[in-house]
Amino acid sequence: MTDSGESADRDSTPGSTPDATHLPVLVERILELFEPAVADREAVLIDATLGLGGHTDALLDHFPRLRVIGLDRDPEALERSRRRLARHGDRVRFVHTVYHRIPDVLADLGLPSVDGVLMDLGVSSMQLDLDERGFAYARDAPLDMRMDPTTGPTAADVLNTYSIDDLTRILRDYGEEKFARRIAKAIATERQRRPFDTSERLVRLLYDTVPAPSRRTGGHPAKRTFQALRIEVNGELDILREAVPAAISALAEGGRIVVESYHSLEDRIVKQALAKAATSRTPEGLPVELPGHGPELRLLTRGAEKAGEEEIRRNPRAASVRLRAAEKRGDDT
Repeated sequence: MTDSGESADRDSTPGSTPDATHLPVLVERILELFEPAVADREAVLIDATLGLGGHTDALLDHFPRLRVIGLDRDPEALERSRRRLARHGDRVRFVHTVYHRIPDVLADLGLPSVDGVLMDLGVSSMQLDLDERGFAYARDAPLDMRMDPTTGPTAADVLNTYSIDDLTRILRDYGEEKFARRIAKAIATERQRRPFDTSERLVRLLYDTVPAPSRRTGGHPAKRTFQALRIEVNGELDILREAVPAAISALAEGGRIVVESYHSLEDRIVKQALAKAATSRTPEGLPVELPGHGPELRLLTRGAEKAGEEEIRRNPRAASVRLRAAEKRGDDT
């Protein structure tokens, strides 16, 4: 996900074959951040958004005693990453689930905690590249947008059944679209003529509805609407609000969480969750820290880190990344 251009792709460069030339974002920085928690010992890390497995591949190569539990809600992503990571053998475990269910995964595997959690948010290159998934507005495709295509309503269902008020809300809140109500009314009128089923018709409507001056200065007129629909279809922000606290709770003392976000809505949720966990839980006004009430986390990044110019040149889709990281503190610190 991103604030500019097509939805950010966290897995590869434009025009590449995603399984073969997968360029994970900020991989060297991620290896550096996880090193104190997982290097030179038996350690377990959760890749909560496995995708095509680029980050996990690098982590397993760099830390030979590390094991990774790879989660993804997309069955096809899991199958492709399974092939990509086969050379690592039983050092990687694949789980088909949504990443806010980390506590259930640990319970099923009999693990009390893990040493690291990585979350690389956003839509993957595979999902963008497969026309039938409907994520990319540049190509005509069915309006699906489900990250797990086996369950739940599609983007077409949202467009064809939501009220004008609900469409306005998701376009405004999830797409930060200033013409949200105008677009919602146009959708409601057009679907009476014929229900929406493919992206080309929606894109044409957006071109006709968004004023020309905004089209010239605000990027592609479909960008914000497609982002909003995808977030709504997949419940992305609600899941993220649950997932970050769940990941923090799953960490062992000294364990680390690293999160890569690609737009301001995601980054705000991550920032707030990490800041809350890095704040003392001792009631205000007490002269000393109560035992067991100190901050859960120590923040490892000053604000959100961004990709450098060289990485953006090699991988343009790193341009909108925002990375935050923190370390789990001991109970009495």
